[in-house]
Amino acid sequence: MKKNWDLSPLFKSENDPQIEITKAKAEEETEKFVKKWKKNNQYLNDPDTLKKALDEYEKYLRFFGAAYNVRYFFHLLTSLDQNNTSLKAKENKIIEFSKNLENKIQFFEINLSKIDTKKQKIFLNNKSLKPYKHFLEKLFIRGKHTLSEAEEKIINLKSIPAHNNWVRMVSGFLAKEEAKVKDEDKKIKTKTLPDLLGLMNSKDKKVRDIAAKAFNFIQKKYADIAEHEINSIVLDKKIDDDLRGFNRPDKSRHINDDIETEIVDVLIKTVSSHFEIAKKYYKLKAKILGVKKLKYHERNVEIGNINKKIDYEKAVFILEKAFQKLDPEFLQIFKDFILKGRVDVYPKKGKYSGAFCDYGLISQPSYSLLNWTNKLNDVLTFAHEIGHGINFELVRKAQNALNFGVTVTTAEVASTFMEDFVLEELKKNTDDKTKLALSMMKLNEDISTIFRQTALYNFELELHDLVRKKGYLDKSEIGELFQKHMKSYMGPCVEQSEGSENWWVYWSHIRYFFYTYSYAMGLLISKYLQAKVKENPKFILKVKQFLSVGLSESPKETFLKLGIDIRKKDFWQKGISEVENLLSETEKLTDKLKNRLFAL
Repeated sequence: MKKNWDLSPLFKSENDPQIEITKAKAEEETEKFVKKWKKNNQYLNDPDTLKKALDEYEKYLRFFGAAYNVRYFFHLLTSLDQNNTSLKAKENKIIEFSKNLENKIQFFEINLSKIDTKKQKIFLNNKSLKPYKHFLEKLFIRGKHTLSEAEEKIINLKSIPAHNNWVRMVSGFLAKEEAKVKDEDKKIKTKTLPDLLGLMNSKDKKVRDIAAKAFNFIQKKYADIAEHEINSIVLDKKIDDDLRGFNRPDKSRHINDDIETEIVDVLIKTVSSHFEIAKKYYKLKAKILGVKKLKYHERNVEIGNINKKIDYEKAVFILEKAFQKLDPEFLQIFKDFILKGRVDVYPKKGKYSGAFCDYGLISQPSYSLLNWTNKLNDVLTFAHEIGHGINFELVRKAQNALNFGVTVTTAEVASTFMEDFVLEELKKNTDDKTKLALSMMKLNEDISTIFRQTALYNFELELHDLVRKKGYLDKSEIGELFQKHMKSYMGPCVEQSEGSENWWVYWSHIRYFFYTYSYAMGLLISKYLQAKVKENPKFILKVKQFLSVGLSESPKETFLKLGIDIRKKDFWQKGISEVENLLSETEKLTDKLKNRLFAL
């Protein structure tokens, strides 16, 4: 069982001579495509010629892209060592190289996106173009906001200094930080940022308070820098949105995610109107723990005796058991990740502080990154990321390169689906006290995924609106705004403690704009699919079909095939009701155990 990435299927090392050969080949293939199609407009008028051009474009994206195979490799390398200046320089160079190739070949999609509506209908109704139908549909929608080729080149190139470098700077500073704190073994040890986040959930109040103090110190230390970063990237986005004619800051996200704005609005409005569920949960948690209010950093403290250490090997066994029951292909994909060195397990200085699963070209394997701290929640994070990986591999098997990938809405369905079935494994054969602990843990996850992420989406909306109106927000204004939206769903039983005003500093999602709605959307849809599989295990075949769609159709179309109309608030309320029902059951179990509750 490998515990570090084996990146040799990509390249042997950062100095592998094959990297330069691959870059040269990508450049050669780009020039070849440009030479053949840039001045040949026949593909804009004739379906048969367009089919030939799209087939060649698909092959290009399958094996080369704009040197995406090399770019992916260096992205993975730098995520393991974010403060390695040599790696960062090489990554910057390959991104620059890749951007230049993108600029050369972008004429193809730009020209296609600009054809008149009459020709669009002809192409969309042509049988030979059916494998590329939704790719074309998306292009035609984006075409309304696509600029000239020269303007697109400028926007493409400026994204590195105007956005990427700012974000990597803050992320790099945070990854570099360490603090000497007393851990649960009562020994003073050097801890990274992910370690501190884990210690804040400790059952030992002194441990979590010391960890919180160290964490808050780090956030405050970089608040000034993050203030300039956030203002810069938000204003840069405003410039792009103004040029493209977007009437609201989240519109481009929705188009990129292939989801209608009206659907997202219904979701956000429906979840926000049910924030009382989250407030009731925190009230119950405070009651169980015997306090009037939870400190901000205590809201995720686990209940009961589930804070035992779970090592990575035991977690692999748990996941294998869950996937085996669901589907043999799920299990095989998981084993490939484990046995072929596609999971990097343990935290280390300089490593990316969260967890992810990522993919490159359709011809390259996916890789998952963890920061394992032997907590039970690590098991769920592992299941979440492998859910993404299973999704990616099913799409890789079923789709062409133009349809390879996932929208954030479908990706979060896969991840939360797998996560919840793994949790079911953990809950089996337990007594009432353990059931209460696991139910509270599950509620904590659901509240964070649905209500917290929705509150963060609301925070982003107001943040962008205020920066656009005022021109600049200082860190105190951003902090007040952040606390306002966190309080909106947490309610009076969670204290907006000193230091919590800076917790936006490390939150990576807000750097990539309006992504968080997908967590709420994914989990609420996932709950529906889980219920269907529990009713009828054979429904897993439909789930697999759903997870294989990739980018070949819109989420709305995919969900409609499963009988889900995500345009209606009634659907979202059904998912929210599942959370409310679990909360009600947990309240009853709490009353049953009232003489045997837990204490902080």
